[in-house]
Amino acid sequence: MIELRNLTKIYNTGGHEKVICEDLSLVLPSHKAVALLGRNGTGKSTLLNMISGLVPPTSGEVITTGSMSWPVGFAGSFSGDMTGAQNVKFVARVYGADTDETRDFVEEFADLGEHFHMPVRTYSSGMRGRLAFGLSMAFQFDTYLVDETTAAGDGAFREKANALFLARMKHSGAVVVNHSMTMIRELCDVGVVLEGGQATYYEDLDEAIAAHENNMRRATRATIDKMVSATRARAGRS
Repeated sequence: MIELRNLTKIYNTGGHEKVICEDLSLVLPSHKAVALLGRNGTGKSTLLNMISGLVPPTSGEVITTGSMSWPVGFAGSFSGDMTGAQNVKFVARVYGADTDETRDFVEEFADLGEHFHMPVRTYSSGMRGRLAFGLSMAFQFDTYLVDETTAAGDGAFREKANALFLARMKHSGAVVVNHSMTMIRELCDVGVVLEGGQATYYEDLDEAIAAHENNMRRATRATIDKMVSATRARAGRS
């Protein structure tokens, strides 16, 4: 279970405040894959990172039960001077897992060939993503936090990644951020829609997607209307 209790996150940039969420209270169920939906800039990734503990809230708290993954596919904590294999073994030791078994699993799944034994700083972003996803899936967590996880790699890798993720979901829950509604429908059971600093929970995933797409259309219309008004104003001054 994940409970967001009076959660507020406000960024101050250049003297301006950007409110990600304000006094947000929500309970996400255990053993469900929850789609976290919202327009660009509504704070999906920030909320996911607050749940993981990577980003502190301005106020309020996140209460969790069971084991929680780091954001699946997150490669920001890798040491660039260490090889992929060395990074994997280091994380395995931190989590008390068998280092050789973890290394062998990630090496086979990420399919990086000789690059697995080369410094991570030599990797492309796609290779980092594959290594990070394989490492995340090497552990059985109660809840996985997923931010565009399966975007890394080619079609064959994404298919393999989806299959493994769905296998993990037989025993775990997840919070998933993904811009592909096809992917969301394949991976998720229920949905949460972020809009205006607030979140609405939907037991019916199709209802969540419909609400999200309606928000997208409304925002697009507002942008077009603003552009038309600006064009007319310029024409009136000429």
